Parts: sequence; structure tokens; C-alpha cells
Amino acid sequence: MRAVRVHEYHSDPTIDDIPEPTLQGPLDVIVKVGGAGVCRTDLHIINGDWAEAMNPELPYVIGHENAGWVEAIGEGVSNVAVGDTVILHPQPSCGLCLACRAGRDMQCENAFFPGLSNNDGGMAEYLRTTARACVKLDPNTNPADVAALADAGITAYHAVRKAVPHLYPGTTAVVQGAGGLGHIGIQSLAAITGTRIIVVDKNPDALDLAKQIGADETVEADGTHVEAVLDLTNGKGAEVVFDFVAEQGAELDAWKMTAPAGYQYVIGYGGEFRAPTLDFVAGEKNVIGNIVGTYNDLAELMVLAQAGKVTLHTKQYPLDAALDALHDLDAGRVRGRAILVP
Repeated sequence: MRAVRVHEYHSDPTIDDIPEPTLQGPLDVIVKVGGAGVCRTDLHIINGDWAEAMNPELPYVIGHENAGWVEAIGEGVSNVAVGDTVILHPQPSCGLCLACRAGRDMQCENAFFPGLSNNDGGMAEYLRTTARACVKLDPNTNPADVAALADAGITAYHAVRKAVPHLYPGTTAVVQGAGGLGHIGIQSLAAITGTRIIVVDKNPDALDLAKQIGADETVEADGTHVEAVLDLTNGKGAEVVFDFVAEQGAELDAWKMTAPAGYQYVIGYGGEFRAPTLDFVAGEKNVIGNIVGTYNDLAELMVLAQAGKVTLHTKQYPLDAALDALHDLDAGRVRGRAILVP
């Protein structure tokens, strides 16, 4: 099969011909990939940023936002059948450790992460995963239309879902960064909360899209955006700020836009957060990290997606144009999400 593989860090991946994956255990599932999202994390992977944390053997196939059709199942699989349309939780979990028992799939002690850990991902024609990762979809669903919800989607939804108790009517939420994750966060906020939504982004096209999908106010990140948000919130800031950027100083802007006793949810990464401890004490602000999301988050998000309340804005590329997709993403030429279609 054709697959996009990283051979060495700081160099472009190559598109190789490699053997198709095979079943290795009774709960394994082989999926024929119908769509694979291209994520900014893939750029970080190529740069070696995840090498120490995940320690994969090179070369390996990247791609952790995947949907498609079940091609083969292990003898113990009962929740999906060959031919089913599925979207895949990016981190197959064991179901037995304490984190899994508590529903915190993303902290599973025995998980693997296709496309990040030492397991081939979905920028290929076929992918091996497990039954616990499969969310069954309406058979009429086009996997390429929903693939990026498997990571970008649940990551954004997971943060919003955690913040729901703080986003009752009369509150304000700021979404910083309206790109691949942010535009899903905006729609999730509009779908499940009663908060007022302010979106901050440096790209006018992204702000135009934000207005179409649920933003009440938009602010261009032109250096005066913190003051603009404070003006829109009577000088106090927002009860919740979702930072989908979190680099190049944006993480500190998010802190300044957060109201006393408010919550800053950090979803993007790459920067460094620093604040005087007195600000934490006097302001009683909360900074909360977010990684991926749970299986239930993905299942809930797919209900919203199939009801038309959350839609992905995508640009599709054939698998052989994977380098074009990665370069376009890196250069900021992708509005919404780039999707590879084998």
C-alpha cells in the first residue's frame, strides 16, 4: 500500500510502498482509510518535537485523524463488522486500567497512538487500530468529511465540554485561533452552551468564517486585541478563554484576557506560560491543559456532527499530494482542515 512515512526528523516525509497492516490480536481492527486529517501536530512530529516523549522507531507512518471502513476484525470484536463506516479515537486504550475505568481514555496506562507512538498511522491506504477506538457512523457518512473530528474535533470539544459549567447565559468565552481546532471549538460552544462567543485571530478570512459558524464578536489579532477584548467585556476579561494558539506570546495574551476567577484552557502548544504567582493568588485564575479527548467526547461530537451542528471546513488532497498539504498547512494556506484521501 501507499503510505506517508517519516524517515528522519527535520526532513520531508516520503510516500512509500509498504506492506498492508495485519491483525495482531483478537480486538484488532483493520480500517480502509477514507480520510486522514493533516494536523499541526504532524508538523511537530516531523520536526522531532515528539521524539523523546513517544520514541517511535523510524521510519513510520504518520496520521492520527482517521476515518474509513472496517476491512477486517479480530475474533473478539463485537461492536463493529466488516464494511461498517467508522471514525477512530486516535488513542486506542486498554479498558482495564484505572484511567480507563474512570473514562479518561487519553490517560490510559497501556495505550498506543497510531501516527505518534511506535505504531503506523493513517496517512496510508489501511490502518491497524482496535475495537475500543471505533465509533460506528451512519453508513452514508463520507469519512473524508469527518476524519479530522477524530483529533482536532475531540480536542476542541473536550475543552469546551469541561468548561460547560462555567459558560452559563450571561458569560463570555474567548476563542483565540479560529483555524483547524478553533473553528470546531466555536461551533461546539454555540451548540452546547449559552455563552457569548468572541473570536480572536490574525487572519480576516478566519474571522469571516467564525462569524458564519457562531461567533458573536470577532477581533483581529493586530497587537491591540487584548485591549479590544477587555473593552468588549467591560474591562474584566472573559470567564473562559480557549487558547488554540499558545505560542509566540499568544499564551500570555490569553492570560490577560481571562477575568478574575476565570479559566484559561490551553489547547495549542509550542510557547511557554509564565505569570507572577501573585496574579494567581489575587486573581484566582485557573490555567487548565487539554489533550485529545475521551471516547465519549468523540461519540457526543459525532451526534452533533451528524445533526449538522458541527461541520468541518476542509480542503482535500490525494494521498500522493501529502507534501503539498503539509507545506500548505505550515504556510497558513489551509482554512479549516486539510484532509488526505487515499
